[in-house]
Amino acid sequence: MAMDIDRESYLRSLSLAIQEKESAYELGKKLAAQGLRRIFLVGCGAPNREMGAIKYWLDKYAQELETYLYFPAELLYQKPHKLNQDTLVVLASHSGTTPEVVAMAEKLKAVGCPVVGVTQLADSPLAKNVAYPLLYGESKNGYQAKFILLMALLAGVMKQVENWTLAENIMADLNKLPLALIDAMESNEKRAAEDARLYKDDDFIMILGSGPVYSTAYVFGVCVLMEMQWMHTFVGEAAEFFHGPFEVLDQNTPVIIFLGEDPSRPIAERVVRFCKKFTERLMIYDSKDYAMAGISPEVRPIVAPFVLEAAISRMAEHLAVWHNHPLTTRRYMWKFEY
Repeated sequence: MAMDIDRESYLRSLSLAIQEKESAYELGKKLAAQGLRRIFLVGCGAPNREMGAIKYWLDKYAQELETYLYFPAELLYQKPHKLNQDTLVVLASHSGTTPEVVAMAEKLKAVGCPVVGVTQLADSPLAKNVAYPLLYGESKNGYQAKFILLMALLAGVMKQVENWTLAENIMADLNKLPLALIDAMESNEKRAAEDARLYKDDDFIMILGSGPVYSTAYVFGVCVLMEMQWMHTFVGEAAEFFHGPFEVLDQNTPVIIFLGEDPSRPIAERVVRFCKKFTERLMIYDSKDYAMAGISPEVRPIVAPFVLEAAISRMAEHLAVWHNHPLTTRRYMWKFEY
């Protein structure tokens, strides 16, 4: 049997992030007032993708700020000229020990730019190597806790530089996000159990999303199914589906499509229409199906990728039972140097 949802424990796991988000917002405004011209968002895996979901909105609304998204290993070798004292670098790592992230933090000391590190604990290598650590405490739900602090920090930057009118709404609605997330998990429990039963024996799943919701597809497909269940997946941008990937589709191909509420939604809806014609095994996860109680209409599209992730996370819990493969089991990760 899959692990039961522990509502109170889940909310506690995000409580420090909620408590610290105002400090993150004020830090963003303070650093932006120093004359920032650009932001480098840097992380591996899930942290990279959740920053990508935020970058979508910064790109949409910013008129002055430039925003870049990097894997730390790439940034270490590329050494872009725009990385200078006018750049805010945001590093994110749940453990605070990710080697490439820590190496980047150490390297940035010579650049002289402001560096924020978002992680769990103050004694981690990441927190110790940045001037501005943002901490959400020990948590089994670091993906969501990290988003709260990242969103608050960057909303502060956008408020200071761009006078972003959504900043105050976002800050108010982040208080309501933990309840929206746990509600999505609970409301999807029955479906998640059935989806896991139906797809437990598949050796390939195609997972798609558009715009900021591509991050949800990536995290579920790569960071959960591949990493934690050793399942083979193709994770793709819905915008690229018709430029190659759709040729592998047949009536037996399992497909998960995530639909958000952002401007890219019509791109994913086009993929839905195609898949309904050519596969009998389509799973549609639509953020409009989740209440997100108290979240304003303007903020729903911004938090939708994380609500969808919370909902489908229950499918992974049930797959782990069917596969007799706990989500904590790894073949290579953390086992030796690589």
